[in-house]
Amino acid sequence: MSDDKGQGTLSEQGKEIAHNMAEVFDISGQIWQRFLAGQMQEGAPKRADPLNTWPTFAELYRTMWDNPQQVADKTIEYWAAQQTLWQNAMLKWMGSKDAVDTPDLPHMLKPDRRFAHKEWSENALFDYLKQSYLLTSGWIQDTVGSVGEMDPKERRKAAFYTRQFVEAMNPANFFALNPEVLEATANEKGENLVRGLKMMLADLDRGKGKLLIRQTDMDAFEVGRNTAVSPGKVIWQNNIFQLIQYAPVTETVYTKPLLILPPWINKYYVLDLNPKKSMVKWLTEQGYTVFMVSWVNPDERHGQLTWEDYIFEGAGTAIDKVLEETGQKSLNLVSYCIGGTLAGTLLAWMGKTGDKRVASSTFFTAQHDFEDAGELQIFVDEHILEVVGEEMEKGFMPAGKMADAFNMLRANDLIWGYMVSNYMLGKDPFPFDLLYWNADSTAMPARVHRFYLNEFYIRNAFAKGELTVRGEPVTLADIRGPVYHVATREDHIAPAASVYRGAKEMKKAKVRFVLSGSGHIAGVVNPPALQKYQFWTNDDMSNPTLEDWMKGATETPGSWWVDWDAWLKARSGRRIPAREPGAVLGVVEDAPGSYVRVRFDRE
Repeated sequence: MSDDKGQGTLSEQGKEIAHNMAEVFDISGQIWQRFLAGQMQEGAPKRADPLNTWPTFAELYRTMWDNPQQVADKTIEYWAAQQTLWQNAMLKWMGSKDAVDTPDLPHMLKPDRRFAHKEWSENALFDYLKQSYLLTSGWIQDTVGSVGEMDPKERRKAAFYTRQFVEAMNPANFFALNPEVLEATANEKGENLVRGLKMMLADLDRGKGKLLIRQTDMDAFEVGRNTAVSPGKVIWQNNIFQLIQYAPVTETVYTKPLLILPPWINKYYVLDLNPKKSMVKWLTEQGYTVFMVSWVNPDERHGQLTWEDYIFEGAGTAIDKVLEETGQKSLNLVSYCIGGTLAGTLLAWMGKTGDKRVASSTFFTAQHDFEDAGELQIFVDEHILEVVGEEMEKGFMPAGKMADAFNMLRANDLIWGYMVSNYMLGKDPFPFDLLYWNADSTAMPARVHRFYLNEFYIRNAFAKGELTVRGEPVTLADIRGPVYHVATREDHIAPAASVYRGAKEMKKAKVRFVLSGSGHIAGVVNPPALQKYQFWTNDDMSNPTLEDWMKGATETPGSWWVDWDAWLKARSGRRIPAREPGAVLGVVEDAPGSYVRVRFDRE
């Protein structure tokens, strides 16, 4: 009788597995249909190699061909290491106590979080698969990065695309090679695959035939409801930006207002994610009258906007309106990332023309010298500029294009980890406001974006003194007044060494340079209450490099915001009764305004 029950149970399990597998095949067919329909809609690729990788790898192959002894030595070293791995795997397979779990081999990479499942270490087969991958991928990257002599920029480009390849080849990315996925499939009788493929299908639909990987629960957040919630009013707008004035939370405020120019590559509310992380909230609590530029999310109507439009109709007009609203003659200007690059060109023009509307300036992770501007520089050369021009035929860069580039910088975390978790394990992404913001991509006006790539990333015109604003040549040495310059130690978008070079070139300004722990976002959005990370200060800006500057720097635990607040207060005047938003210019609508609510998934 128990046998009959067992057979009946087995039969029911078999039916459930068969049903789920049939659904998997059905959904897989729908996924291919959506994907192919999206490809057909886009038409044939205009270029076989849009990222212009072939010249780089041709140079790499030539370099390796010219250095056969070095390649041979590395290859022998690799196979010796593989032999050690294989011997260790066989000992482990036979249950020998002499087996070493993690052999210390040359170039061995550290496992990422996808190798956390116990089978990757306890099972001899999966352990060998993991160890062999970590050895091979580390050896490939070391070989590409060290053999022979190559142009440093070409070497960096080859290393970047090699890293993309080896990260894609991680065995954890493949169903049949991932023990966690196999275990989940067996335990759930394939239900995990059904959930995951349904999610993939929905992401393809959301991306109109392109896979728009969800990194968080997209329904858990809403701008104005539980993110970007600091109270305030939109007090002015034009076709480039809305100007937000935040409500005071103290009875008195400093006379000198504070205006923030955020990047337009992403939206401003990274500085107002939630009450615990909000820089906006913290600044109002310190007694500052805070204004924020909320850039338009551009479409075809904005295709003719230029960099100078963003300078004068954007930042310059925002300065005028803040001063008009507050009745002041000058303000403190804060800028972040590309907003800081824009602010730098405006401040140089103001310094050149004697314009004194800005009393002090603060830069967050802002590059001005692009000689060595980090991994984003890999995506920019004359060929890619032509490709970008083709993609901006409607007059703007589609929102998803820049999102793809930023995701590639951290592919393990932002692409492959979610491919496994979402689509193979069928897990819903964890609600995370920062990743919701990261997915809230923005488009960019064609002419503004081309100017930015060509003049800064390719020509490095500002640092070389070859940039003109309204016909006036401007340089970093034209920037005057007190400057607070923040870089972050682990920044992959605006490398700290690059930011430091630009800060040093502001020879007529009194610069306080601060290096924060962590990266481009977490190193900036780090409220004191969290008691996280640290920062370094050193008043001696005569050091030629960041490395030299660090030797004499003082490390302080916690957030740099406290140091900045002390610096800012000394430049913000006396205290006066708090200002109500829009008392002079009037009110357009409540914060966060309508511009920030415009969303694009993929165009």
